[in-house]
Amino acid sequence: GFIGWVTNWVAIKMLFHPRYPIKVLGLTFHGIFPKRQQQFAEKLGKLVSEELLSFSEIEQKIINPSNLKKMMPLVEAHVDDFLRNKLKDVFPVISMFIGDKTINELKGFFMTELEALFPILMQRYMKNLQEELDLEKIVIEKVSGFSSDKLEEILMGIMSKEFRFVEILGGVLGFLIGLLQVGITLFAM
Repeated sequence: GFIGWVTNWVAIKMLFHPRYPIKVLGLTFHGIFPKRQQQFAEKLGKLVSEELLSFSEIEQKIINPSNLKKMMPLVEAHVDDFLRNKLKDVFPVISMFIGDKTINELKGFFMTELEALFPILMQRYMKNLQEELDLEKIVIEKVSGFSSDKLEEILMGIMSKEFRFVEILGGVLGFLIGLLQVGITLFAM
């Protein structure tokens, strides 16, 4: 049982250690994750950019009419403030001839135009963002830049229970195999 547990414990440690290649008797030992960190980063970058974060899905959420409607009260308040207060500072003479009725009509006109403009504007913004923001490259750079300690900390934080289960399973299987060996030895005598 002890041998099974130790074997699995060593196997789990070898996922992360040694951090740098070590040659012993002509054999090179290097932890799996440190050795394959660049490949891991590239696969993760591709996964994130192609399957987890889709610009088209984000765009659909942003230009969804119900989401745009949630923004409109803030926009309307800003337009109202502009027409009632800021316009006086910029065009004091014009503001003298504009009353509440005209302000409300202008605000209605601006709001109608903005409601038509926002989806187009957001689509163009998302297209530009997608061209400028290479998610795959960003993920690759970030994951490649992780120290081996950081990568181990992240993976151990996610999979510590599973690693512990593998260790215990190794001990249980080792114990059962030991019992089987004892049984075979006693039966063969």
